[in-house]
Amino acid sequence: MKIAVIGAGWVGLVASACLAEMGNQVTCIDIDTKKIDALKQGHIPIHEDSLDDLLKKNKITFTTKATDADITFIAVGTPPKKDGSADLSYVEQAAKSVLSHIIVIKSTVPVGTAEHISRLTKKVVVSNPEFLREGKAVHDFLNPDRIIIGADDEKAKNVVVSLYKQLNKPIITTNSKTAELIKYASNAMLATRISFINQLASLCDELGADIEKVSEGMGLDPRIGPKFLHAGIGYGGSCFPKDIKALIHTMHEHGCKADILEAVEQANERQKLILVKKLKKELPDLKGKKIAVWGLSFKPETNDIRHAPSLTIIEKLKEEGADVHVYDPVAMEEAKKVLKGVEYGKDQYHILQDADALLIVTEWKIFRDSDMQKIKKLMRTPIIIDGRNIFKYMDGFNYHGIGR
Repeated sequence: MKIAVIGAGWVGLVASACLAEMGNQVTCIDIDTKKIDALKQGHIPIHEDSLDDLLKKNKITFTTKATDADITFIAVGTPPKKDGSADLSYVEQAAKSVLSHIIVIKSTVPVGTAEHISRLTKKVVVSNPEFLREGKAVHDFLNPDRIIIGADDEKAKNVVVSLYKQLNKPIITTNSKTAELIKYASNAMLATRISFINQLASLCDELGADIEKVSEGMGLDPRIGPKFLHAGIGYGGSCFPKDIKALIHTMHEHGCKADILEAVEQANERQKLILVKKLKKELPDLKGKKIAVWGLSFKPETNDIRHAPSLTIIEKLKEEGADVHVYDPVAMEEAKKVLKGVEYGKDQYHILQDADALLIVTEWKIFRDSDMQKIKKLMRTPIIIDGRNIFKYMDGFNYHGIGR
């Protein structure tokens, strides 16, 4: 098919590359001239496994101008407004520029958006939410657990179904409102599991129980399963925080209680500062103390720092007067755009010289594989607060994990 994708961000670039890999003629459109010019020169603004290879392998046209196509995908941002609702202005702007008859919305949007865009543009609109994990997005697009297609027009539904049939994966067809809600419900459930296990981790800290064994015991129950039951410092990124806020707003808008989701959000915000709380038990006065931070991205295998716990943690350390030194394998340049008043290190060992404590915020593999004797020699005091439980108890270190 001849396909246009509006939005050259994370979802849009992955969709463009994968749709081209599936044999389609793809044009990727974005109003950001600098971004399009950079993409034309082969510069990719995001860190995503295999994306570079697919963009080089397949011929994709990058442009700032609307183009005709069999289908136009919309993959633009829907950031939260002050009241928590999703800002649809970018979706609306993109939709007004569409030249094709069928619009497919990839962006995460509130229930009823497809109907709204259809009324706005007088075009057929299909909801096709993405379920992509950053760092594994290319794999997830080409090997999905399920494909959701929500359409109130039978012909448009069949066109989009035919596009995905070659992937030979489960396709669920429904109406647009149900498809839109499936995306929010999925992210809300995962966020709930994260906040739930983190609250149990706090109890484990008080009781002397082991949250990892609790998670293992729970996860072996087939009704529960093991995924998203790893205690840590809370969720971040571009999806969970804004999607929880948007779903809460939608529920309130329709007179429904959202107390479970409100508790999930509150628990997650508290959890982000658990590392500072643990650190202050060892170093009550952080003024002038050199604190090393490993990890800035909200998760490994990405340079995305949107709503990353690291930002909240570091701001709190700065408030306490700490001298903060940070390192991340790929997210440093993104962090420098928003994170000021810290020292950026050359590698994970560089920032440990004479450090009073080390906080582990992102579970990058290079951190797991670190030379512990080297760490001990470099640090002034061997305090490690491990927010991702990447290590076990270590002789010679004052070590604290989460819920262990």
